[in-house]
Amino acid sequence: MPEEKEFSTSRSKAVSIVEHSLFKNIITALIVANAITLGLDTYDSLPDELHTAIKFFDMFVIGVFVIELMLKIYAWRLEFFRSGWNIFDFVIVAVSLVPGSQAFQVLRSLRVLRVLRLLHVVPMMKRIVEALFSALPGMGAILAVLGLLVYAGAVMATTLYGGSENEEVAMLFGDLPSSAFTLFQVMTMDGWRNEVVQKVMDDGHPFAWIFFLAFIFLASFAVLNLFIALIVDALQAEQEAQNEEAMEQIEEEIEDVEEKMIRKGDEILAVIAELKAEIAELKAEHKK
Repeated sequence: MPEEKEFSTSRSKAVSIVEHSLFKNIITALIVANAITLGLDTYDSLPDELHTAIKFFDMFVIGVFVIELMLKIYAWRLEFFRSGWNIFDFVIVAVSLVPGSQAFQVLRSLRVLRVLRLLHVVPMMKRIVEALFSALPGMGAILAVLGLLVYAGAVMATTLYGGSENEEVAMLFGDLPSSAFTLFQVMTMDGWRNEVVQKVMDDGHPFAWIFFLAFIFLASFAVLNLFIALIVDALQAEQEAQNEEAMEQIEEEIEDVEEKMIRKGDEILAVIAELKAEIAELKAEHKK
């Protein structure tokens, strides 16, 4: 029994440490500092002493992150692995522990992913990421609509411009995959005027600009606005959910305060009743 009590006490201490604001701020500062040093380490022109110092600091940061994870696992046990963010942290730190041999060089380059831990350490970033994840089903539907637009546009473009004897136009719209890729370039508005539309117009299609402008309007502006609207709606829903949680916490705290006040009131009334009883007894003895 004493050992179990000591174990529960040590676990509660571990929870208080990992949940403390100072501990979280230290971890956040180390993540930012480590991201900066990893970027500096890519400059070969820096002195060798600085590269060595960066490597020692990197080892120190990894050690701190390992201790942090051990504290969290000790504090929360299996509950730790029920959070996707905790698993994310665990994988990133595990990748950082991979030996730096040539065979694992690709994995070692993933060390910079530690900076992504800011996505859930910083509350505002965490809120945005969770809103994006909640918007994924709606994004899938919008992507399906976009795919239909690109497919329909690719079929039309191949039919209209695919039979050209101009090699450049034939490369752009000679078959369905080429047309779909070209329209994707048009949708991103990357060199669409000179590299695509102008070549088609010079090939004997002076009104081709109407087709491409209509496609840009539908695929780029309309669908992009749908994405923005969906993300804004998800952020608003996330904010409302957090507001409801905050209101529930406030209501619970108010109820606790009311219960404490009622208990205090009952205690005061009990004390007053005892005093009245004692006074009555004293009066009775005095009369005797």
